[in-house]
Amino acid sequence: MDMRQIKALMQEFDESGLSKLKITKEGFEMELEKVIGAVAAPVAAPAPVAAPVAVAAAAPTPAAAPAPSVSGDEILSPMVGTYYAAPSPDSAPFVKVGDTIKKGQVIAILEAMKIMNELEAEFDCKILDVLVSDGQAVEYDMPLFVVEKL
Repeated sequence: MDMRQIKALMQEFDESGLSKLKITKEGFEMELEKVIGAVAAPVAAPAPVAAPVAVAAAAPTPAAAPAPSVSGDEILSPMVGTYYAAPSPDSAPFVKVGDTIKKGQVIAILEAMKIMNELEAEFDCKILDVLVSDGQAVEYDMPLFVVEKL
């Protein structure tokens, strides 16, 4: 399954009356479960057959980020997940507006399926704007930062 099929399936599941769904097909396994009364963002990714995937789907995801107020290149989310600006709630953010970033430097954490994925800069740049807030659900290819390549 590709990401478009997974997203479509998640949306249909979210709109359905079902509370749990498990799919196994050609070496791909996915399990969706609604958590009633909790605010959670839908998250999905392929998983090995041996490990079932639990995904909470409740409220629909917020609308796409508003158009950036600053012009420049954008760093996009490589996956669906939850954006975290810092390694822990009481830590300083990885980056802030005005910071100069080197290629390979961690700029955020994206949580998907309870796995914390470090997002690294793919090029040297200066952060012009941060388009998402800490703890916000993000979509694949959603703009996270506006940057100026150096």
